[in-house]
Amino acid sequence: MRRVARIVLLICLMSAAWFGWHQFSPRPPALSMAPEATQIDYILIEKSARRLTASLDGAIVMQADVALGFEPEGDKQQEGDGKTPVGIFRIDRRNPQSAFHLSLGINYPLPEDIDRAQSQGINPGGDIFIHGHPNSVAGLTLPGDWTAGCIALSNAEMTRLWSLTPTGTVVEIRP
Repeated sequence: MRRVARIVLLICLMSAAWFGWHQFSPRPPALSMAPEATQIDYILIEKSARRLTASLDGAIVMQADVALGFEPEGDKQQEGDGKTPVGIFRIDRRNPQSAFHLSLGINYPLPEDIDRAQSQGINPGGDIFIHGHPNSVAGLTLPGDWTAGCIALSNAEMTRLWSLTPTGTVVEIRP
């Protein structure tokens, strides 16, 4: 009986120690957030995390979950492959009249993408955008990765990103 009591006591002490550690242990430093920014200078898209982070001078201004192309693994190789490209790009155009809720164009394909595709006798594709949901499905959020290679946010998040992003903003897309 004493052995059972010791085991129960040990379990209670371990539970209390675990709870205390998680309740009172040091927290990691908070991400640097920009105060009420009106513009950004960098967009990071992490495909594996399905996350977009917009920042100004290294301080995070906004983060959003994203949907990608319907075949998100790997780098875009050719038109119709359903992949979102990987690399460093720039916002090169803005379309307020898009078939999707606003859209920011990315300057894909780059010259090296064009050269690679030409050497393989394929079309590298193009018209890669960061955009909201299709205007035809107003009020709905599409699940999963559903674009043809673009990056999609909720309409509310796209409205905010649109208001913060000037033409020329750097966009880094990581695997």
